Amino acid sequence: MKTIIEPFRIKSVEPIRMTTRTERAAKLRAALYNLFGLHADDVLIDLLTDSGTGAMSAEQWAATMRGDESYAGSPSFERFQAAVQNLMPFKHIIPTHQGRAAEAILMAIFGGHGQNIPSNTHFDTTRGNIEASGAFAHDLVIAEGRDGQSNHPFKGNMDIAALEAFMDQHGDSVPIVMLTITNNAGGGQPVSLENIRAVAAVAKAHGKPFIIDGCRFAENAWFIKQREPGQGDRSIPDIVRDCFAMADGMTMSAKKDAFGNIGGWLALNDDGFAEQARVRLIQTEGFPTYGGLAGRDLDALAQGLTEIVDEDYLRYRVRTNEYIVERLDAMGIPVVKPAGGHAVFIDAKRWLPQIDPLHYPAHAVACRLYEIGGIRSCEIGSVMFGRQPDGSEKAAAMELVRLAFPRRTYTQSHADYVIEAFGELQAEIDDLKGFRITQEPAIMRHFTCRFAPL
Repeated sequence: MKTIIEPFRIKSVEPIRMTTRTERAAKLRAALYNLFGLHADDVLIDLLTDSGTGAMSAEQWAATMRGDESYAGSPSFERFQAAVQNLMPFKHIIPTHQGRAAEAILMAIFGGHGQNIPSNTHFDTTRGNIEASGAFAHDLVIAEGRDGQSNHPFKGNMDIAALEAFMDQHGDSVPIVMLTITNNAGGGQPVSLENIRAVAAVAKAHGKPFIIDGCRFAENAWFIKQREPGQGDRSIPDIVRDCFAMADGMTMSAKKDAFGNIGGWLALNDDGFAEQARVRLIQTEGFPTYGGLAGRDLDALAQGLTEIVDEDYLRYRVRTNEYIVERLDAMGIPVVKPAGGHAVFIDAKRWLPQIDPLHYPAHAVACRLYEIGGIRSCEIGSVMFGRQPDGSEKAAAMELVRLAFPRRTYTQSHADYVIEAFGELQAEIDDLKGFRITQEPAIMRHFTCRFAPL
């Protein structure tokens, strides 16, 4: 069938408050043009992030009732640990309240002044935690990953030649090698199983631990099944296990591909590193069998991990993004192709060549989209990545607007509404002006900085 149907029935609903364009323009001004500053009640369709914003299933809500809130040794942790290790066979599973907490603990072990940490593309919190430790984050994605129009099937791949050259040059100062699946900052693009194994081999050859940021592991496995030769007849759980088999550890925001509203974990194989991580966890998060989470959260995540690998769900998830990309592309709106796993990405650099990258064209698109349709999206460009560790500013490689779809939250009619809003925006695109930042913090400025229109 050509019609995309959600592979679930809706049992509970939440009202959306309808607003006018005049109201939304006033709300945006009051938020000093930072979409993170808007009240959620003033947003019609919230595509700011897919992190923690999805809908839990009936079985997940039932699982929360089994949650055991014992401070230590909770059976909820045992169920959570078993669910993780069923897919990611790491020796030590260390729960955290979300993914950035796992990153902070990882950097407390491996970061530090002068260290250099390569990845395909570090996302914002990963980069922030690396730089806060005094280390430097380096992005080594393949060239196709920086080309929004390339149809390479695995645009999230690490450039292996660049990684080998980097290790030859900086090896003594490289504590770990990282890889993000899928590659969020590059358009939600997948990494092939072949590339994962090649990155692992380079890390092993240089004696460095290989750490995967696995936030969207199931979506990545779906792309491997669909696109990588020899993988089409394999199950999603088996592909997932192979993705992590060569790694020495992982960080995870369970707010993505575990259907959680909160949660994460750090997984490691090395006993010594795990002991250091648990000591840090007790200092900052909680006891190692709850790690900043309630027992009910751990049980909800354990159930979510069994649901995320369902192929009917993954087919619907990816096809929804493809549908929107196809429609926008037909309208002449520059989109990153092929469609990503968790989001639709608009190439604002191509759409607004008249706006200098350091006047933030993607942010301009995101603001006008909210005014027109009440749709909240997220800039991934020079606002998010332009500020350098020394305080200078540099244009990002890509100027993208990300429309990240919460899992199991919106329907086909919401997708059509988004497409219609872009049609309205396209008629106004020549009127858009850039922005300047009037106030910003030193790290991860995009969350709280303030803007003024030019």
